[in-house]
Amino acid sequence: MSVPIAVLVGAPGSGKSTVGPLLAAALGTSFRDTDHDIEAAAKKSISEIFIDDGEDVFRALEHEAVVAALTDHEGVLSLGGGAILDSRTRAALLSHRVVWLQVALKDATRRVGLGTSRPVLNFNPRATLGALLKARAPLYEEVADLIVDTAGRAPQQIVADLIIALQGAPDE
Repeated sequence: MSVPIAVLVGAPGSGKSTVGPLLAAALGTSFRDTDHDIEAAAKKSISEIFIDDGEDVFRALEHEAVVAALTDHEGVLSLGGGAILDSRTRAALLSHRVVWLQVALKDATRRVGLGTSRPVLNFNPRATLGALLKARAPLYEEVADLIVDTAGRAPQQIVADLIIALQGAPDE
């Protein structure tokens, strides 16, 4: 069974989509985003899945995508911000190196933008994002082996710290 080098989790705007590819490149490995896997399998965007099929269908597809990626991807893996909402997904993550990219509301809002196309942030993005950060923090903490505060830090700084931390981490 393959095991990802690192699994990145965090709220929207935490930097998973930016840090993940940079980390993978620095480690000489591949990057995979389960949101892209879901879109490829469903043959439509995440927004369309939410609109056409509802959040429950999306979350079921998300769980399947995460389990598949945890089984067959050896590089850096990024999960959607809400993947940790499913207790089965959290259980599956416990045997992997999980990095929580922690983000402050002001940074997340700046990175995501207030006119976002992210389905869970369609109405009042700042308030919704603030509520998500607060509600999901204990779940991210539950699965995380490593917590990295991204506040005011350039992606390259975060990657440099992650390389040091991951190279010092014991193999599973």
